[in-house]
Amino acid sequence: MTPLADLITRRIAKTGPMTLADYMTDCLLHPAHGYYATRDPLGRKGDFTTAPEISQMFGELLGLCLAQSWLDQGAPDAFTLAEPGPGRGTLMADIWRATAGVPGFHAAAQIHLVEASPVLREVQGETLRGLPVTWADTVEALPEDRPLFLIANEFFDALPIRQFQRDGNGWREVVVSLSDGALTLALTEPTPLADLQHRLADTEDGYIVETRAAATPLMQAISRRIARQGGAAVIIDYGDWRSHGDTFQALEDHAFADPLANPGNADLTAHVDFEALRHAAPDLTASALMPQGALLAALGIEARAARLAERLTGAALENHVKAFERLTQPQEMGTLFKALALVAPGSPLPPGFAPHVSPATPAPDAPTPDEPRS
Repeated sequence: MTPLADLITRRIAKTGPMTLADYMTDCLLHPAHGYYATRDPLGRKGDFTTAPEISQMFGELLGLCLAQSWLDQGAPDAFTLAEPGPGRGTLMADIWRATAGVPGFHAAAQIHLVEASPVLREVQGETLRGLPVTWADTVEALPEDRPLFLIANEFFDALPIRQFQRDGNGWREVVVSLSDGALTLALTEPTPLADLQHRLADTEDGYIVETRAAATPLMQAISRRIARQGGAAVIIDYGDWRSHGDTFQALEDHAFADPLANPGNADLTAHVDFEALRHAAPDLTASALMPQGALLAALGIEARAARLAERLTGAALENHVKAFERLTQPQEMGTLFKALALVAPGSPLPPGFAPHVSPATPAPDAPTPDEPRS
């Protein structure tokens, strides 16, 4: 039993079953034993790998996407370039390098990273050494007096969820309880829920629906800043337009694990309900939801991959091809991961998103130098 499992077990024994949201919060963010508070979870030595760690192309193309959006909105002379949940800082580093040739972009940008983990803040500081970086504890702490250009990659999936199983016209919540002293999942008594009334039309008895209340205030904070000052938000995560079934999962050492088996030592996530994110920002104009592979294709990943491949041979070339396939192919991340863009009403969507930005304004030049990121 991990130290956190002992704490959770004693808590349930004293106060009763806990929601999945409370369980996830403890497992991920407990100040002494939480997963993100105690380690760098990324890479081969960690438990999972995100798209920026797979290939520099991901961050380069999305960086130019944001830069073009900045140009299309008049190139404001001071703006917030924000990333919540920035991991090791790899995505922001690639964005910064790729946009070096966009006149005025770096001079106007003020980087803000939203990060709760002291371990990851230290890693990000090393990755982004010398860049104009400010850290914030929450999205709500981001500046409100300037445009916000925000990218969130695999951020919302780690926010805590609650699960509800349909029972007639009511819902039974899935909770964490005890059975013979061990953590187990259980169900509450059924009750009608106004917030899930609309899901009675597309579910049957036994169907699981997941909600993510913590995402709403974050989206509202993002929406408020963009609606008032301009900017854009690009959100990329795995999930779909609407919550469908049980997606609660744990990852440990790059493999799926029992979410209750090792509290504090495994990453806990669930698929993102993009419909709920969009509804939490009604003041913004949203793009169509796009598969990651389709977005990267629209942004020119094939040409970028071919250019990088010109200088590669042997194992390096083979790894480069595999990275391209992992980011774009349907059987990999290409369709499981989706992308949503949001802008203020009247502002053009970032390039690559439907409807596409008018080709009348040329995109920034391709990133230089052309060598692969070391």
